Amino acid sequence: MGPLTLLVRGIQTVLVTLVLYLGIQTFVAQPFRVEQGSMLDTLREGQYVLIDKLTPGLTGYERGDIVVFRPRALPGDIDDTPYIKRIIGVAGDTVEIRNGGVWVDGARLDEPYVYGDDGTYPVSARVTSWEVPEGALFVLGDHRSDSADSRSERIGLVPVENAIGRAFLRYWPLPALSVLESPTYANER
Repeated sequence: MGPLTLLVRGIQTVLVTLVLYLGIQTFVAQPFRVEQGSMLDTLREGQYVLIDKLTPGLTGYERGDIVVFRPRALPGDIDDTPYIKRIIGVAGDTVEIRNGGVWVDGARLDEPYVYGDDGTYPVSARVTSWEVPEGALFVLGDHRSDSADSRSERIGLVPVENAIGRAFLRYWPLPALSVLESPTYANER
């Protein structure tokens, strides 16, 4: 085998590897670095998670899933850093925040993953209930007192098309390696 053949095979190997890498990252799974503290204690700033981009397109998102999404762009926005939050409401749900808790379709959610004991409160006394339309998600951070989420006008209901994928595996740092399981709520449909 001559040097030219080795060079051509090397280039082919690099190209195939690059195409596979880009294909997997675009359509199947993608790494994501947690940049905020809004998902304490489930996720900490600086941890890495793997995002499943394939199955949400097939099965949709469910309450309890942790989703990475792009916030809606507002005029003058220069930061398009994706957010990571927990899905609380899906299409057809009525989400209400009252008495320090979250209620979906009239049933209070048991949320053992919420960080701290401050409770959950709306950011405005004017808006305490949301109807989640088709094609939207209602999301909250697990660290409710330090989370920009669907309670705010800035984030609001998240269009499903803005979702990048579902976080399913925390893989870095290695001692934090674990599957991110979605809770089962008593009032699941």
